[in-house]
Amino acid sequence: MADPQTQIPVTVLTGYLGSGKTTLLNRILTEDHGKRYAVIVNEFGEIGIDNDLIVESDEEIYEMNNGCICCTVRGDLIRTVEALMRRPGRFDAILVETTGLADPAPVAQTFFMDDDVRAKTKLDAVVALVDAKHLPLRLKDSKEAEDQIAFADVVLLNKTDLVTDDELRAVEATIRSINPSARIHRTQRSAVDLAAVLDRGAFDLSRALDNDPHFLDQDHEHSHEHDHVHGPDCGHDHHHDHASPIHDATVKSISLRGGDMDPKKFFPWLEKTTQMDGPSILRLKGIIAIKDDPERYVVQGVHMIIEGDHQRAWKDGEKRESRLVFIGRDLDEDRLRRTFEACQA
Repeated sequence: MADPQTQIPVTVLTGYLGSGKTTLLNRILTEDHGKRYAVIVNEFGEIGIDNDLIVESDEEIYEMNNGCICCTVRGDLIRTVEALMRRPGRFDAILVETTGLADPAPVAQTFFMDDDVRAKTKLDAVVALVDAKHLPLRLKDSKEAEDQIAFADVVLLNKTDLVTDDELRAVEATIRSINPSARIHRTQRSAVDLAAVLDRGAFDLSRALDNDPHFLDQDHEHSHEHDHVHGPDCGHDHHHDHASPIHDATVKSISLRGGDMDPKKFFPWLEKTTQMDGPSILRLKGIIAIKDDPERYVVQGVHMIIEGDHQRAWKDGEKRESRLVFIGRDLDEDRLRRTFEACQA
């Protein structure tokens, strides 16, 4: 069994070309932040590392003078991670950059699936960078842009200085409509406290959802956020441009809630649902109250891969209820709601 204390957290970074990923990666590789990060990229060329900042390099790995290292995915992500793990002098965290179009799911799944990698690393969070100005257009012409937001635990809403307050609110509401539980940070030139991005524990089942302020008030959040989009401060054209992704968004989130669950019904239901709807389910997250169990059961997944574990005891005064959120495409909400409710004890 892997020791969570020694596992290195892995952050998966997604975002379109132009969203500010390179700027963020350059900051990690060159700024004096006192931590040692390993950054895995597809191509060195994209990042354009300044030679003065490189201490030493072999073909595959560049060591920076701030203690960070940068390497490319050669062939296979698992082999690259294993090569990093063999380096003497460990690092605090690994950041994997997916190319602009890449679906983050296979990258996330790698860290769920491969036993060798899992023993040494743990998936920490999926972070999506979004260009505040161009997101509405991206969503119109690209399924991937929507998927990246749907998968994210953390969204960096970047280039906020290039849009008006109204546009910013509309874009944020659009992000919420696709993924109500992601934590959003507004940034300019990718300037974010790295602690907000790295070591979030968003995938750590012992911490999952505890640091997720919107998880338990999603329904409220949802209705409230939508007001911004249709609010009186929107001019007609403006409303049309920015609100449209909400109306034709094919990704939607379904938030289910119920009481104590019967484990003999709930677990088979979850397995069957993820097997049947797996390709349509981008992310799934939940806190489940299991009958006669004093502890919260936390579950989360990517496509068909589901993880669940006891987290902590229900606290005094805490509302004991089951909450499950599906984010996906073409999900049958009525069926999910009906069958979920049928699992109650």
